[in-house]
Amino acid sequence: MARAGPSRTQRSQRAPQPSQSQSQRPARGSRRAPVEEDEDEDAEDDDDQDMDINGSQARLDDADAQLDRKASDLVRFALFMEQRRTLIRREDINKKVLASNSRSFNSVFERAQKLLKKTFAMELVELQSRNYREQDNIVAGDDLQEARNATGVKKKTAAAGSKTYILRSVLDPVIIEAAARTDERLYEEQISDSQENGDDDDDMPRSYGCIISWSTTDQVGALGVLHVILAIILASGRSMTDLDLRAHLKRLSLASNESISMNTQSTHKSLPIDTYLGQLMKQGYLDRIKLGDTKAAGGKRSRAPAATQTNPDENQAFEWHWGHRSYSEIGEQAIATFIAEFMVERSRDDDAEDDDDDDGKAARSRGKGRAGAEDGSRDKKLKNVYGAIERAAGGNLSDVK
Repeated sequence: MARAGPSRTQRSQRAPQPSQSQSQRPARGSRRAPVEEDEDEDAEDDDDQDMDINGSQARLDDADAQLDRKASDLVRFALFMEQRRTLIRREDINKKVLASNSRSFNSVFERAQKLLKKTFAMELVELQSRNYREQDNIVAGDDLQEARNATGVKKKTAAAGSKTYILRSVLDPVIIEAAARTDERLYEEQISDSQENGDDDDDMPRSYGCIISWSTTDQVGALGVLHVILAIILASGRSMTDLDLRAHLKRLSLASNESISMNTQSTHKSLPIDTYLGQLMKQGYLDRIKLGDTKAAGGKRSRAPAATQTNPDENQAFEWHWGHRSYSEIGEQAIATFIAEFMVERSRDDDAEDDDDDDGKAARSRGKGRAGAEDGSRDKKLKNVYGAIERAAGGNLSDVK
């Protein structure tokens, strides 16, 4: 009888069990899987970093391009405002150029300045505030200044900037003078061209024989009146009452009922003198201040309304000053030089007329002796007249600011 083998349950119980070390041993290929996963994660991280760098660079390029566009818009806006001689205010720049990017004003302004200088030889200049300018012109007495220095008391200074800008040329004055000098050959060619074209109309631009075409740019006649007004105010101690100014203008045949001729660039052929003075105030060349207004805060002087007063009693209560644009665009030194050169040249013309009235031989002998000393005496006369204007103005004359 065959011997019975172990039952199924017994075989299962006798089956060898894996040891503890064998149970903890990983399966084949299980070590390589985590390494490959780490490499994939590193590659994804590198790709993410590259994408971040590329995205940041693209954003920087877009921001840079946007600043360039805004700078070009600012240049266009400034040229348009300068054509009309309108003051450029920062709030207008923020509103019409920068819109919602007003915080980028400094960056856009710097780029616009580079573009203006490189392309148009011009720059944007911030005008000084009136309070700061008046404070700068006042020179304290010696006793008061020594007392302040001894006690350490500092005078409160007003803000220098007015947040108002104008366009100003950066060309060297020598270049401008050479461009404005008349050349005989160029003048003859311009005359011949105008005759061939039949340009005999009075409204057509005049020929000056120079590079600068004065007839198609500034209003030369009105600009001359402005310089004369600035000269009168400067020689009167930097201020003048309204009655005194009108009395001087009347001597120059510029009464209140007279008009100033304009060229073809203007929409009007002429402007009444009162309208022109109002325009100069609006453009910032002149400033009219009301005096004796005790209702103003602290007894300070308040700016007069733009409308021109016609009552002489009311005119007496106003005085005229230079506007902040005149200080930044023309300058006191230039006006004083203009006055000195005019006075010296006028005296030379008077001397020449006296020589013409005298007999021939005596006049020629005196003329030869005078011609030798004329060059040296002219500079001396200019210096003396300039010094007299400076003393009449009440202090040192400032250059453009």
